[in-house]
Amino acid sequence: MANAAATPETRSVRLLKVGEQVRHILSELLARQEVHDDVLSAHSVSITEVRMSPDLRHATVFMKPLLGEDEDIVLKALRTNTAYFQREVAQRLKTRYAAKLKFLPDESFDEAARIEELLRDPKVVRDLGEDA
Repeated sequence: MANAAATPETRSVRLLKVGEQVRHILSELLARQEVHDDVLSAHSVSITEVRMSPDLRHATVFMKPLLGEDEDIVLKALRTNTAYFQREVAQRLKTRYAAKLKFLPDESFDEAARIEELLRDPKVVRDLGEDA
């Protein structure tokens, strides 16, 4: 019996699953301090999201250090150890290709804080209060 053609929905589910697996692997490596890097050992780093390319050859990894401290230093340390992370992900994931990892800071928390601050603005509160 032939496999059904992959639809955009099933491809996106696969991308999400693989991205989540990569996120778990990277989080585990960082939590267990398997990376021999003083900066990464001294900081708690959260891998918030991994977005995979459709061909699964590239992964964009969004990270945030605990409390947002020393983000630039931690990002540089992650980028310095990219080869190690790629090798470990490839071994543990057992995909056909080792995904190229690209580490970026996660700006979503900063954006959420900015929106929250806007919503607390007295003018906005007044406008929202009139509708209720």
